Amino acid sequence: MAMDDHQSKVQRLYNACDAVFSSGSKAGLPTLKQIRWLQDLLDGMEAADVGIEGGGSGGERSSSSEDDDERSPPGRRFLSARAFTRITYVHIHECDDFSIGVFCFPAGATLPLHDHPQMVVLSKLLYGSMRVKSYDWANAPPCSGPRKSGLARVVAVDEMREAPCKASVLFPRSGGNIHSLTAVTPCALLDVLAPPYAEDLGRPSTYFSDIPIPSLPGFAVLEEADLPDGFRVAGAPYVGPELTIDMDSMYN
Repeated sequence: MAMDDHQSKVQRLYNACDAVFSSGSKAGLPTLKQIRWLQDLLDGMEAADVGIEGGGSGGERSSSSEDDDERSPPGRRFLSARAFTRITYVHIHECDDFSIGVFCFPAGATLPLHDHPQMVVLSKLLYGSMRVKSYDWANAPPCSGPRKSGLARVVAVDEMREAPCKASVLFPRSGGNIHSLTAVTPCALLDVLAPPYAEDLGRPSTYFSDIPIPSLPGFAVLEEADLPDGFRVAGAPYVGPELTIDMDSMYN
C-alpha cells in the first residue's frame, strides 16, 4: 500500500494494520516482510504522534519532524504524561481484526502476568523504561477450563527496555506471549493487537502466577490467578490526529 506523505504517522500505522490484518486481506499469520513494515512504522513514532506529551525530560513534548508539526491542527491539545497516576489505556482504534492503543504507566506500576491468545502483538516503547518478564507455553496452550495452568518456557527475566528501542513482536506460540510489564520510570507503550481480545471468540484476557521449577531451570508452571486487589486500568481519551477509518473493512 502506498503511503501519502501528508498523512499523520498514526494514520499510516492504521492503514498498514488494515492492509495486513483485515479479514479480506489474507489468512493466517502475517509474513516477515509485513511484520518488518509494521515495525518500521512503529519505530518512527513518538509520543506526540498519538497526542501524548512528556516523552522528553521535564515533561516536555517530545520532538517531532517539522512536517508533522505542519500537519498538526492549530491548538491541538496533548495528554500530559505527568497526569498518569495509575496504568491508563488510551484507546485509538478497535475493529474485529486489530486494535491500536497506548498503555501509559507511572513509575513503579506493574501490569501483571497475562497472555495474548491467538494474537500477534507489536509494541513500541514511546518514552521511559520498563522491565519485562515473559514466557511461552512449552506445549499447546492450555484449554479454557475452571483454571488454566501449564508448563511454560522462560523467554525473558527482568529484561530492561529503554526508549528509544526497536518495536517488539510476539506471536501466538513464540516471542513471549505471556508477559508482565513493570515501569522503571514513567513510560508509554504503543500496542497493536491482532486480533484484539474477545472472550466470546475464545480470546479472553487471563492473568497468571508463575511458580519456578528448581529441578528444571528455564521453565515454570503458570497458574491462572485473580487480579491483585484494587488493580484497575484507567481509561483516557485519544486526542491525537484524527483517523480516517476504512468502513468497508470493518464490516467485511
